[in-house]
Amino acid sequence: MDGNFPLNDLSGLDKQDWTRRIMEQAEARGAADRLGKRHFAAFVRSGPVLLVSFETVQGMRSLTESARPFGWQMSQKMGWSSLLLASDGDTWFRDDQVYAYFDQLVDDGFFDEFETVVFYGAGPCGYAAAAFSVTAPGARVLAIQPQATLDPRVAEWDDRFTDMRRNDFTSRYGFAPDMIDAAQHVHLIYDPDVTLDAMHAALFTKVNVTKYRMRYMGEALQTHLLFMRRLFPILQAAAEDRLTPRFFAGLYRARRNHLPYLRRLLTKLDLLDRPELTRMLCRNVLHRYNAPRFQRRLMQLEAPKE
Repeated sequence: MDGNFPLNDLSGLDKQDWTRRIMEQAEARGAADRLGKRHFAAFVRSGPVLLVSFETVQGMRSLTESARPFGWQMSQKMGWSSLLLASDGDTWFRDDQVYAYFDQLVDDGFFDEFETVVFYGAGPCGYAAAAFSVTAPGARVLAIQPQATLDPRVAEWDDRFTDMRRNDFTSRYGFAPDMIDAAQHVHLIYDPDVTLDAMHAALFTKVNVTKYRMRYMGEALQTHLLFMRRLFPILQAAAEDRLTPRFFAGLYRARRNHLPYLRRLLTKLDLLDRPELTRMLCRNVLHRYNAPRFQRRLMQLEAPKE
C-alpha cells in the first residue's frame, strides 16, 4: 500500500547480509541503529500510526517466504509507520543499549509524533512489547504468550529458560506487568492448557488487560495465527480499538479449518475418553479433508468389538 517500504525478497541471504540489507533499507527510509552485538532498531516513517514490533532475526528469516520483518509487512499493508526492534536469538531485549535507545526516544518526544502507537511481540518479544510500552503512555499492546519475568524469585516455576536466569530482570523495564499501567489497553493471547504460559498470563491481570484464550493451540500461537491469516486483522483491530472478546471469537472460528488445531483436539478428546465426540470430530474432518490420522481413528472406533 505504501511505497516507503522496500519490497525486496530477502530470502536466501545469510544472517549477516540479511541484517545489513534490512538496516540499509531502513536507513534510506528513516533510520537504523545498532544496539550492541545482539540487537538493532530499524525505523521506516509512513503514516500516523506507529507499529513497534519486537522480532527475532531467526523468526523474521523463517516465518515468511520473503524473509521480511512482520512489522514491515503489516505496516506496508496498513500504511503505518514501523519501528522494528530486532534481536539475534531470544534475549528478552535485556540489554543496556536497548534501554538507552528507548530513553533517547522518550527524550526526543519520538512517540508524540504519532496519533496511535501499537507495541507487538510474541513470547520473549511479547515480554518486550509489554515492558517497553511504558515509554509511550496511551499505547496499545498486543502480546502473544508473553513472559512476565524470568526472575527466579518470581517465576522459579518456569523451567523452560533457566539459562536466562543469570540475566537481570529486576532493574529498568524488568517486570513487564508493572510496565503496562500507562497503556491504554493490553491484549494478551495465550493457550490456557500450556500451564506455564497461563501462569505468566495470570501475572498480567490488570484493569486495562483483556485476555484471549486459544485453547488446544499449543506453544506457537503466532505461527498458527499467521497460517490462519488472523494475526493482521487482530493487530489492526487492536490499533483501532475494535478488538474485543466477541470480535476475537469471530476470527478464531478459523480454527475449525486448521488441521493442527483439529489434531490437538482429537488428542484431547482421546485423553478425556469421549468416543462419541471423537467419532463426530473424525467424521466432520473427513468430510472436508483427506486426513489419514482421523480416518485411522474412526476405523478404530467403528471396528466391531470382539
